Amino acid sequence: MSQSTGHGTPIDTDPHPDQGGAAPASAYRWRWPALAAVLIAEAMNLLDATIVQVAGPVIHTDLGGADTAIPWFSAAYTLAFALGLLTGARLGDIAGRRRVFRIGVVAFAVTSLACALAPTAGVLIGLRAVQGAAAALIIPQTFGLIRAMFDGDELPKALGTIGPVMGLSAVLGPALGGVLTHADLFGSSWRVCFLVNLPLAAAVLVVARRLREDRAPVRPGLDPVGTALAMAGTALVVCPLATGTPGPAGRVVACAGAALLALFVAHQRRTARHGRAPLVEPALLRGRAFPAALAVSTLFFAVMNGVMITVVLHLELGLHRGPLSAGLTLLPWSAGLAAGSWAAGAYLVPRYGTRVMHAGIAALAVGLAAAILAYRSAAPGAYPAALPFALAVAGLGTGLFTPPFFTTALSGVGPQETGSAAGLLNAVQQLGGTLGVAVIGGVYLAHGGTPRGAVQAALGTAGAVLAATALAAVVMTGRRRQGPGPETSHR
Repeated sequence: MSQSTGHGTPIDTDPHPDQGGAAPASAYRWRWPALAAVLIAEAMNLLDATIVQVAGPVIHTDLGGADTAIPWFSAAYTLAFALGLLTGARLGDIAGRRRVFRIGVVAFAVTSLACALAPTAGVLIGLRAVQGAAAALIIPQTFGLIRAMFDGDELPKALGTIGPVMGLSAVLGPALGGVLTHADLFGSSWRVCFLVNLPLAAAVLVVARRLREDRAPVRPGLDPVGTALAMAGTALVVCPLATGTPGPAGRVVACAGAALLALFVAHQRRTARHGRAPLVEPALLRGRAFPAALAVSTLFFAVMNGVMITVVLHLELGLHRGPLSAGLTLLPWSAGLAAGSWAAGAYLVPRYGTRVMHAGIAALAVGLAAAILAYRSAAPGAYPAALPFALAVAGLGTGLFTPPFFTTALSGVGPQETGSAAGLLNAVQQLGGTLGVAVIGGVYLAHGGTPRGAVQAALGTAGAVLAATALAAVVMTGRRRQGPGPETSHR
């Protein structure tokens, strides 16, 4: 990513600075207010995903439709977000990150209002997909925008603010969804979960004009063929799997999607051989470490999101406890995630290296087993009193996993491949979350027995996926040292 500098008028007075001057980024006086706008946009995206998970059953009650539509209120958003991330990053390189960021925020606000006014479940699901595509224009721009406004010692400080903001959003999201939906402000019920985005987006747009423009020094191409192959292949694989138990037609569609993804990989290699810019650097897919990291990311975040939606579905549909109870039940999970992430980044990873990632997977497994036991020990139709404690352990495992995973996944990536690798990891993370919500949540909804049996079946499915995650993590770190320090790979 390039560093931007002002041009034309002096930096202190130019509300729309662009590249081309020589003044250092630290001289730009609007950098801290502009950083706040970027952080609010980041938080808005995460809040929107987690709030709707808790509000989903209430939306279904109001709008009607099949129970299987409930996971798609979240999955449609994350799927479109995942599919659009790489293209959104490329558009920022071409057209300017500030411009694409502002367009994305406007589109996000408009679609949020449309979601709040949605008359049917089908319309809402379609609008959620458009909203996810808008988020895919916003999020890939944030690192480049921050790098354009900060340098020296201030740059790591500015980048370091992202983690706490995202952690706080993760903690507040489920609880806020429960509180807002339960409060039924002005009779708005679940619709306020989308309306809350409007003042946030307005605040971002007011300050976003102070962002410094930033774009790639050499404009890459869009690779429309590669983009179409990646999107079509991924959608064809995900949608049949999201039905829970796809029939023969669904399996054929999924196989067609896999064939398109294989064609996408071949197209990327051919594009690189001809000297054009591919959507994904083909060198990333050589060897086993980074492909294994992609598998780990997909599977782990499928478990994380699948468990959350399962708990919400059981509490609200099975026990009829309401969104406030669901949001508060998930609060220990979010708190454990925040605590684990802080401990891992500040103390554990520097000392124990990739062992912390495996410990996180083990802790999540313990939390899952404890949650299943909590449901088994509770009386039918009763709230499982031990569930919040089990979710706290599971959240702790999730927090322990995340910092060492991303450090390890990117440690063997060359500088020229870092942007592509980070974008691909983020994309498969969102894809994994989509699969988890749709597949694991689908197991709960498709179960023909009691609600307690359904939740145990869904959590058992999550446990099986977590076992596959652990195996992929072993492959990912098989040739890496288990000791401390960021240099975790042998050359």
